[in-house]
Amino acid sequence: MVANIAATAAAAQTNATKQLAGNFDTFLKLLTTQLQNQDPMSPMDSNQFTQQLVQFSQVEQQINTNDNLKSLISLGKSRSASDAVGYLGKSVTVTTGHGLLSGGQAQWSYALGGAASSTTFTVSDAGGKVVYTQAGELTTGQHIFDWNGTDNNGTQLPDGVYTLNVAAKAADGSAVDSAVASKGIVDEVNLTGSEPYLMIGSMAVPLSQVAAVDGL
Repeated sequence: MVANIAATAAAAQTNATKQLAGNFDTFLKLLTTQLQNQDPMSPMDSNQFTQQLVQFSQVEQQINTNDNLKSLISLGKSRSASDAVGYLGKSVTVTTGHGLLSGGQAQWSYALGGAASSTTFTVSDAGGKVVYTQAGELTTGQHIFDWNGTDNNGTQLPDGVYTLNVAAKAADGSAVDSAVASKGIVDEVNLTGSEPYLMIGSMAVPLSQVAAVDGL
């Protein structure tokens, strides 16, 4: 999936550059042809000629700007890739709600911003289907949720990436603020996308979504 996104973005950028370069070449040919075939007795108006030269220059500058931006982006990617490699073997925290079920075990931490009268966990699979629900803690502060990977019918679900959502309500029915986090060890860095992805087993975490790193 990461590789497909990268390939699509690269193809779009290449096509846009080719189109701009093609327009540039076409404009140059038209201007040259116009100059070669103008009536000597009625040459091109100087103002019109100047305007066309300005347009010519703008197209050329746009192509050069695109090339320079590509160079800057390439340098930025190289720096990001170098930084990402430093995460190998580190424990990272993500706050997207995603977590990895591995060997029939998954763990999230969650925090409640206030006392709740009810707290409900909802676990969804990679396709967004709810596979498990459970009541949670009610007190303010940090809590741990361990899940053995079974659904509400007791069926063991396959290992993979799942998402935990925590919905908490106060006694007056208002929503209680909550936050969800999970941790994992980075065992691979995927550099095929538009930004580096840290791989925690089969879970791909964009570098920009890392909330904390242990040991750095």
